[in-house]
Amino acid sequence: MTRKVIHPTGIERPYDQEELIVSKTDLKGHITYANDVFLRLSKYPEEEVIGAPHSLIRHPDMPRSVFKLLWDTIQAKKEIFAYVLNMARNGDHYWVFAHVTPTFDAKGNVTGYHSNRRKPDAAQIEKIKPLYAALLTEEKRHDNRKDGMQRGYELLLNTLKNKEVEYDEFVFSL
Repeated sequence: MTRKVIHPTGIERPYDQEELIVSKTDLKGHITYANDVFLRLSKYPEEEVIGAPHSLIRHPDMPRSVFKLLWDTIQAKKEIFAYVLNMARNGDHYWVFAHVTPTFDAKGNVTGYHSNRRKPDAAQIEKIKPLYAALLTEEKRHDNRKDGMQRGYELLLNTLKNKEVEYDEFVFSL
């Protein structure tokens, strides 16, 4: 199925601090569950979400290198916290503070992924925006998207190294 191109509107979708956005995916990142808050914020009906790639809500201003870090981490059977800019079906956006974890079966095998997201403080978003802008600029400098993502990823790792922190320490320090 071909998806229509959605353009950002620049309008932020409001939601309450207490709300919890939940989704689950299979090993390939296709959505297997989305709660009512996810559906309301994304403006997608459940029948269009289930089975779709989670990238369905990816905002074009979100660096791909951050998703590389996320996927590398959860595929290594570890949890990750990240600030993510999502885009609704109509082009509106909303920031989330995501906690993504692998889901395990009784034998310790990863069977999918689970993400809980909350509304971050505006001050935290203002602190992450310059880094994300730098990563995105680096990614766009390269004609090949995969090369751009890799260069952005290297910039992210070097930034963390220069700050002498691990990614989780950095995220929680904002």
